[in-house]
Amino acid sequence: GTGSNILSALQDLFWLLKSKVEKQLQIISVLQWVLTFLVMGIACTLILMYILCTDCWAIAALYLAWLIFDWNTPKKGGRRSQWVRNWTIWRYFRDYFPIRLVKTHNLLTTRNYIFGYHPHGIMGLGAFCNFSTEATGVSQKFPGIRPYLATLAGNFRMPILRDYLMSGGICPVNRDSIDYILSKNGSGNAIIIVVGGAAESLNCTPGKNSVTLKNRKGFVKLALRHGADLVPVYSFGENEVYKQVIFEEGSWGRWVQKKFQKHIGFAPCIFHGRGLFSSNTWGLLPYSKPITTVVGEPITVPKIDNPSQKDVDFYHSMYVDSLIKLFDKYKSKFGLPETEVLEVN
Repeated sequence: GTGSNILSALQDLFWLLKSKVEKQLQIISVLQWVLTFLVMGIACTLILMYILCTDCWAIAALYLAWLIFDWNTPKKGGRRSQWVRNWTIWRYFRDYFPIRLVKTHNLLTTRNYIFGYHPHGIMGLGAFCNFSTEATGVSQKFPGIRPYLATLAGNFRMPILRDYLMSGGICPVNRDSIDYILSKNGSGNAIIIVVGGAAESLNCTPGKNSVTLKNRKGFVKLALRHGADLVPVYSFGENEVYKQVIFEEGSWGRWVQKKFQKHIGFAPCIFHGRGLFSSNTWGLLPYSKPITTVVGEPITVPKIDNPSQKDVDFYHSMYVDSLIKLFDKYKSKFGLPETEVLEVN
C-alpha cells in the first residue's frame, strides 16, 4: 500500500510539473511573437547599421546586397516555408489562449478568394495563428487552399523581419502583391485582409463587437477585378485579449493617432495585457482568453475588369449582410448573448 501511494504521488507530481512547463512554453511562444510584432523590425535595422560600423561590416554588406536583389519578392507571393509554419512553438501559441479555427463551408481549389477578417484587435492574433501557421490545421480544413495573410507593406522594408513574415505566407497589403497572387499564381489562393485596419484597432476593447466596414470597399473592387470570391470571417474573442485606452473623437489623443495612421500607416494604441509572471499585473502579454475564428460561406463574385461603383456597392452590401448573418448565427455558441448586435461603422 505504501509503494502504491508513493507511485501515485510521483505521478501527480510529474503531471503537475509537466503542466507548469507547458504553461511556461506557451507564455514564451506568445512573448516572442509580441516582441516580433512590436520591436523586431526596428531592432534588426539598428543591429544591421551597427554591424556596418564594425569589423564584421562585410556580413551586413552581403545581406544588404541580397536585400536589394530580393526586394520585390514580397510582391510576388513571398517565400513561405512549411517548416516554419509547422514549428511546435505555434502549437504552444495556440494553446495559450486557446485559438480555434471553425470551417463552415468547403472552398473550391479552382477559385481564388479574398477573406475579410474581422475584427482587427490590437495585433490580429487570431489571423496570424490561423492563417500564417498550421497550428489550427488550416491546410487540413481547406485542402488545396494557400492562405496569404496581408499586412502593412512597411514591414517588408525591415531587414530580417521581412524574411520571417514571408516564411509564414504573409504578404504586403498593397495592390501589386494582391494582383500578382490573384492573377499570376494559379487558383486556390486565399488572401486574408484585415479590412478594418488601423482605424478599427483604435476602437477595439473587451466586450465590444464592432467593425469598420461601411466605407471599406477597395477589397470588393479587387475581388471583382479578379473574379475572386469574397469570404466573411469573424473572430470571436479577438477584442478580449488586450485592454486599451479609448480616446474620444475630437480629443488630442485621437488626433495624434489619426495623424500617425495617415502618414505612417499604423495607429499607436495605448494598451496593456497581463504581466510575464502574474496575470494580476500589467504587461505586454495578452490575456489568455479564447479566440474562435469562424470562416463563413463564400460569396460568388463575377470577373469584371472595370467594375462600376454600382457593382462594387452591390457586392459590398452582400458582404456586409453575410458577415452580420455569420455573427448572429455563431454568437451564442461562443459566449455572447442572443441580444448582442454587431456594430458596423
